[in-house]
Amino acid sequence: MSYLINKITYAFLTLFGVVTVIFFLFNVLPGDPAQMMLGQNEDSEQLAIVKQKYGFDKPVSTQYFYYLNDLSPISFHCNQKEDYTFLRDGKYSAANLFTIGNTTIVLKFPYLRESFTKQGKKVSQVLAETLPNTFVLAVSAIVIAMILGIILGIVSALYKDQWIDKTIQIFSTLGMSVPSFFSAILFAWFFGFLLHEYTNLEMTGSLYELDDFGEAMHIKWKNLILPAVVLGIRPLAVVIQLMRNSLLEVFNQDYIRTARAKGLSEFQIIKKHAVKNALNPVVTAISGWFASMLAGAVFVEYIFGWNGLGKEIVNALNTLDLPVIMGAVLVIAVLFVIINIFVDLIYVWLDPKVKLK
Repeated sequence: MSYLINKITYAFLTLFGVVTVIFFLFNVLPGDPAQMMLGQNEDSEQLAIVKQKYGFDKPVSTQYFYYLNDLSPISFHCNQKEDYTFLRDGKYSAANLFTIGNTTIVLKFPYLRESFTKQGKKVSQVLAETLPNTFVLAVSAIVIAMILGIILGIVSALYKDQWIDKTIQIFSTLGMSVPSFFSAILFAWFFGFLLHEYTNLEMTGSLYELDDFGEAMHIKWKNLILPAVVLGIRPLAVVIQLMRNSLLEVFNQDYIRTARAKGLSEFQIIKKHAVKNALNPVVTAISGWFASMLAGAVFVEYIFGWNGLGKEIVNALNTLDLPVIMGAVLVIAVLFVIINIFVDLIYVWLDPKVKLK
């Protein structure tokens, strides 16, 4: 419990720093947020209304407090309708805790504000529509990298310096060297265009697509194959290298020699002793890659037309949709923090000598 409290405290401080950097980074950008929201249809009266509604007419320090107030689960709200912090209907669901004078303290989910370009659509809704697609893509890619990487890493370690080991090492080096966007273009062209008649794969496509009549959305699992394979190539190459090197180091440990002296077969030694102890660096690599994939495989999603978080971030950057960008970065930071906590817990399961501190 003390470990979790300590971790949560550091996570809170980390996220507070991220929120602060995000706010001030995007508030020093040139341009008026109110004009970005209205586009070419703004006039002085509309600008004044939008600035008052979203607090853009206030000093930067006040806007920063408003932003923290929106993100905080426990927030303060004025009971006067002309104030930005007034609890408007439809803004978010909140439970009133108590009232002090003209201020009501409420309990709510973090409010990421509204998109500039999607007609007042909430950022949380935009992210909720795209993040599951990225999650499916990231999980598929990481499963491919884990299964094939661990197997090929074991084979490479068992046949060290033989032709099969050298072949796997060449493949691994190429996988780490080739940029993801180049692999995506190459795979889309080769398997989705040249070999389309044999693979039945498309160059672009997302998880959900309209049917031929344009009436209903259907899951297209075949569209997942190419982006998942491309996204998994680089972590696969890393896992192969880490598994091979870690396993070779484990093979030189005294308890492995003892197990061999007892007459255990090589398969039993690898299965019961070597692999589990060699997985620590692999877990570290997988956790980092998985968090990065959830953050949005920007190039892969954009090239394959996969409607995920990465593609949404690119679209938001092109249209200067600041709330979507800020919300996406904040969600990414939260995912990194959560995944890192889980990785620490997995370490303890893999290696009892590791203690929670």
